[in-house]
Amino acid sequence: MNRRRLRQEPETISNRPNDTGLVTRLALHNGGQRSQYRHHVCDGPRCDPGHPRRRVEPAATYAMLDQAHGGRGAGLTDDEPRENLRAFPGVAMSETTNFIAVDIGAASGRVILGRWAGERFALEELHRFPNGPVEEGGALHWDAGRLWHEIQAGIAAYTAREAAPLAGIGIDTWAVDYGLLDAEGRLLGNPYHYRDRRTEGVPAWVDAHIPPAELYALTGIQRLPLNTLYQLAAAARASDPQLAAAATLLLMPDLFHYWLTGRKVAEYTNATTTMFLDAHARRWATDLLERLSLPTHILPPIVAPGTILGAVQPGLAAALGLRHEVPVIAVGTHDTASAVAAVPGLDERSAYISSGTWSLVGVELAEPVLSEQARRLNFTNEGGVGGTIRFLKNVGGLWLLQECQRRWREEGRDYRWPELVALAEAATPLRSLVDPDAPEFLHVGDMPATIRAYCRRTRQPEPEDVGATVRCCLESLALKYRWVIEALEGLTDRRIETVRVVGGGSQNALLCQLTADACKRPVIAGPAEGTALGNLIVQAVATGHLPDLAAGRHAAGASVPQTIYTPRDSGDWDAAIVSFEALVATVSS
Repeated sequence: MNRRRLRQEPETISNRPNDTGLVTRLALHNGGQRSQYRHHVCDGPRCDPGHPRRRVEPAATYAMLDQAHGGRGAGLTDDEPRENLRAFPGVAMSETTNFIAVDIGAASGRVILGRWAGERFALEELHRFPNGPVEEGGALHWDAGRLWHEIQAGIAAYTAREAAPLAGIGIDTWAVDYGLLDAEGRLLGNPYHYRDRRTEGVPAWVDAHIPPAELYALTGIQRLPLNTLYQLAAAARASDPQLAAAATLLLMPDLFHYWLTGRKVAEYTNATTTMFLDAHARRWATDLLERLSLPTHILPPIVAPGTILGAVQPGLAAALGLRHEVPVIAVGTHDTASAVAAVPGLDERSAYISSGTWSLVGVELAEPVLSEQARRLNFTNEGGVGGTIRFLKNVGGLWLLQECQRRWREEGRDYRWPELVALAEAATPLRSLVDPDAPEFLHVGDMPATIRAYCRRTRQPEPEDVGATVRCCLESLALKYRWVIEALEGLTDRRIETVRVVGGGSQNALLCQLTADACKRPVIAGPAEGTALGNLIVQAVATGHLPDLAAGRHAAGASVPQTIYTPRDSGDWDAAIVSFEALVATVSS
């Protein structure tokens, strides 16, 4: 390959012929209809289905995406005209309403069947499987082959019992991690896990070549040692032979889409998390990589969420029992992008929390916020569905508790969640606090011991038992949410009145109630399968079953009940936030 080819700009969303690019502004649209679904009213930490219920009005406004150009629909730019749907016999809108969403998180994966009935989705789990790091040669990796096997098992579970053709398949996963392919398209090795320690010290090395302020002004991405940029730099510094042999880099969902279709692309929402995508131009920042002597020829073209990548490859389709050609759709492949796409009632007065192993706390904007204050507070600008920006902060999430539970199981104490809740509720409130994003909590290890050491170091009482440890984790998370939300108000000049929680953590009633109490704002929790719903919404828009994202969010609200947690006047949260801010300042300094 000659040097001109090596320096050639990959195709991007914003520079394709006959494509005006991503939508650059939002219009507001009145929802206008009373919700037909009843929602719980909960005043306690656990929501009892027997509690009194009342109707809840939908949000007054929905984000309506302005169409960038005629005929493409929903503001979702894609590579192929909608007429290409005729190539898929199973996609006739009057015949097929079934979609498959593959949603793989850092701890587990699921294959979800979404049945679109014209007003709402009915979700059914086809297959669930665990996920996590595997150790190879002293390093942490993902078992890509096993995950690929699980994806196929989920699709085969559908064809084994359903005769109806599929309208689409879409895959979302976590961000930043990638696989490297050789010139023949073969995976060169299992992808590294973002918690592997190979990036230790790498951010400082990058700083010596590109000042942090310059890097943030270009990419808008928060500084985390797990970012793809730092992973690539670590590989280059170690003279990794896989990087030297690589012809293509594919982020994890793009890798699985490639195995389904044979097409190599980078979907925009996940590409933004790499820390080498230009936040304004919305294309690869190849000059940045060249300054670090990192390869740019391995970067695939960028496509927008909603792009129809093509059909499942014929041989694979036959092996999976697919009797019709099925389109594979690049959804919001970053799981948070899909989750945010499914937040009912998300508006300018709302913040969202996509709650799972990580908690992503943010607001939806039309343009990135690249101020020095945003950089100093380590906020990030990630791509959203329909050209939006997810201005947010990554928070350690339920990782602390997951690691505590793993450790306790190793010690022969296999606590179930109701037992942990009861122990936490009996513990003394606001006694010990941690910053979930302190560096010592990033890696796998003895988390209860790490929490005790943190409290000892910061001159706080050490959590002496399981209940105190769980309460410490949950109250610390709730206070971190308040800290982020108050910072968001200052950075965006918005007043946030409602907190909307989606994802698995929305089912954690104790955490949701503590969040309402700490933030002094109502929390609306649900849908729990928000990521899968957002995945399905983008597929439905791409295939013409939904007109736009606003309609998709309305459908999400109609598809599942939501739980309201009202703030209680309990505990001295104002005093606690002062102590907590001192902990955060220690980490940031």
